[in-house]
Amino acid sequence: MKIEIWSDFACPFCYIGKIRFEKALSRFEHKNQVHVVYKSFQLDPQAPKVMNINALQAHAKQKKITLEQAKSQFERATNMGKSVGLDFQFESIQLTNTYDAHRVAKWANIEGKESVMTQRLMKAYFTDGLNLSDPSVLQALSREVGLDQVHIKELLESTQLSDVVDHQLQEAIQLGIEGVPSYIFNRTYAINGAQEEEYFLAAIEEIWEELYEPSISSQPTDMCDGDSCKR
Repeated sequence: MKIEIWSDFACPFCYIGKIRFEKALSRFEHKNQVHVVYKSFQLDPQAPKVMNINALQAHAKQKKITLEQAKSQFERATNMGKSVGLDFQFESIQLTNTYDAHRVAKWANIEGKESVMTQRLMKAYFTDGLNLSDPSVLQALSREVGLDQVHIKELLESTQLSDVVDHQLQEAIQLGIEGVPSYIFNRTYAINGAQEEEYFLAAIEEIWEELYEPSISSQPTDMCDGDSCKR
């Protein structure tokens, strides 16, 4: 079974969802027969590489809510993160464009390390307060996960893998994906949002039965939208 996950490094629910999903998948009986593929998504494709506004102000402006309302939403996300061992530091976030980070992640995919690179990029953004469009930051992070530094340097000095990222961004549009995280099973079923671990596990099992053991399965229940980030 193929599960494609569209996400952005600047999405807190993608980070939370990644942890919950992976824990659920680790408990799945047929986990060795599941192929997980990470796909690029940008919440703000037009974002500059350096922004003179903090995350709280930007969120309030984007959602057209007050700063207090935005703070409350951040606190909720922070508590959700704590429940799975994540340390969100929203006050330290450096808002930026994540396009180059997605290109680095696609190189990590070539080296079989996209999952760990994705998680490191999310931690860098939400906990370490690093700018994910800074070439020196991206090179240091890729070094941490063991990526070939010669290739990463060449990548960041060129437009390599832009075609791959662009294709995946376009795929999201074609599939009608407007918010992330979004989990697509064999291009047949979808789960949206940072669902609870037990929900993920039950859904994976149910979809597996529907796709591969139809004689003993029932029709999957509708997949509800959970916590997710939208443009």
